[in-house]
Amino acid sequence: MRKIIQARSPQFLRLAALFLVIVLGLVLRRFGYAADLPFTVVKYGGSALWGAMVYLLVALYVARSRPTAIAITALFIAISVELFRLYHTPWLDAGALLLGSVFSLWNMLAYAVGIAAACAFDPARRTALRPR
Repeated sequence: MRKIIQARSPQFLRLAALFLVIVLGLVLRRFGYAADLPFTVVKYGGSALWGAMVYLLVALYVARSRPTAIAITALFIAISVELFRLYHTPWLDAGALLLGSVFSLWNMLAYAVGIAAACAFDPARRTALRPR
């Protein structure tokens, strides 16, 4: 637990990145159209940030796994959530704000882009590649 709290540890940096990604997603959703950003930037930028968030959540949970394994797991989760949107019930539709309600193959591509970006910039990847 002490290692997570250290300011330079990869887990702390992942946690900080997670909060940054969440804030960026909320800001993009709230102010994206007001800032005259194109629809595709707001819509799929938010989806890419959601994919990055899933990667970072998985990375925090399975800290010792390889970034590639984390990315594959995050992609599986993101695609599963997207496929789950094909099934509609009242209790699922009530949570549409969190999970969304419309199935889109383009969202899956945006998730993959966000996950790939998060994997590429993962602090654990950089510390693993750094020469000792």
